[in-house]
Formats: sequence, C-alpha cells, structure tokens
Amino acid sequence: MRMRDKRIATLLAACAAAAVLAGCSGGSDEVNGGTPAAPTAAPGSTAPATTPADSAAGTGNQAGGGGTTGVPRCTSAELSLSLGQGDAGAGSVYRPLVFTNKGTRTCELTGFPGVSYVAGDDGHQVGPAAVMNGPHGPEISMAPGRSSQAQVQFVQVANFDAAVCKPTPVRGLRVYPPGETASIFVPMDGATGCAGTPPGQQLSVQTMTAA
Repeated sequence: MRMRDKRIATLLAACAAAAVLAGCSGGSDEVNGGTPAAPTAAPGSTAPATTPADSAAGTGNQAGGGGTTGVPRCTSAELSLSLGQGDAGAGSVYRPLVFTNKGTRTCELTGFPGVSYVAGDDGHQVGPAAVMNGPHGPEISMAPGRSSQAQVQFVQVANFDAAVCKPTPVRGLRVYPPGETASIFVPMDGATGCAGTPPGQQLSVQTMTAA
C-alpha cells in the first residue's frame, strides 16, 4: 500500500508541475483579449521614428503625403512655380507665388510654403526666411494644369538701417512647397535682401489659396 501511495503522490506531483508549465509557456503570444503581443526590438536597435504631421520646411498636411480628403500631396517634382504681378503697399510689395500642377494626377497643397532669398552661384540663403502670416488655410486640390497660390510680402529693405540690414543683391527665392523637403528656385530680377538681421521681417508668406 505504501509503495502504491508513493507512486500516486509522485504522479500527482508530476501532473501539477506539467500544469504550471503549461500555464506559463503554453497557449498563444497574445495579450489584451486576443491582440498579438508587440514584437520587441533587438538589442542595440532603435524603433522607427514617427513623422510629425507638419514636417519639412513649410508647414503642410498629414504625414505620408495626403490630405484629409485622401487626395495625395503635391510633390516638388509635380509643381512649377512663378511670381505673379504685385501690388504696392506701405513700404512693401505683395506678389502671389503661383504653384501649377504640371503632373498627371490631381494633388493638393495645404498650409504655408517655406520661402527665403538666395544669392550667389551656390544659392546660399540671404537673411531670415519668410514668417508665416495669418491662419492655416484649407486643403487646396489641383487637377493637372490647375494652380494655387500663396501671397508673399516683400518689404522694401532700403527702409531698414543699412548697417543692420546689410543690403545684398539676390538671385531669387528658394521655395519649399508645404510638407516638402525638396525646394524649387524662382528667379527674381533686381531684388535685394538683408544679409544681416533687420529690425523687421523682410519676407512674410500667407497660407495656400485657390488661384
């Protein structure tokens, strides 16, 4: 009897140990009610960085190249740029920066482009870039051949103290469409910018609107 009792006790202990092991390692690698557990990064590796919604030189739209309506964002390669005719104000000239869709698909632009003066053969920036002026506008959709625009204010830098402004002839503008990191050059004739830090803004830009 004692030998049989010992065998039964040994068998019960083995079953209990098997049950514990099954509870620890058996089943699935799922947590939160059936959601697969997230894989862990290998030692020394880093997780992919997330892209902010308003990335790049201009503040644009959602990351990944698309607006809220599902229309893809216009890339720099799909756009041509020009400066429209200007209106003179008090010490400034206002000219529309016109973006034309030269691609084969409908695309959109949202927000502010990045704008700065450039000079020299190397296209170096001259003075501060344009500040954003006004509210962030809606998504502007453009079919092939259609245009949108952003109004740019060019301050007459001759009104600034020359010692502070350091007036410098410029070749034109370096423009980053909203959300883009590739720039487009727009030539200008007879323009002058401040190579120094002027007491006011030499350039300001408004949000994208329909042309």
